[in-house]
Amino acid sequence: MTRPQSYTITLRPEPEGGFTVLVPAFPEIVTYGEDVPEALAMAKDAIELSLEHRIAEGMDVPVPEDTKVEHVTVLVPA
Repeated sequence: MTRPQSYTITLRPEPEGGFTVLVPAFPEIVTYGEDVPEALAMAKDAIELSLEHRIAEGMDVPVPEDTKVEHVTVLVPA
């Protein structure tokens, strides 16, 4: 039986282009995409592979966190 789960991911822009992808619920996942659609696809593939491995090894499946991401603007002294 399968059920949909949503996990928070972080897309970190890289100076040379593209995005490094991190998945807080899966610390073992670090992947990369040349653009946002590719980064999202890579994240999905990596999460699915990690889930398969965890289930095969009898490990816990991470519970999706209900994380809200906000930005805070501060003044940086010159």
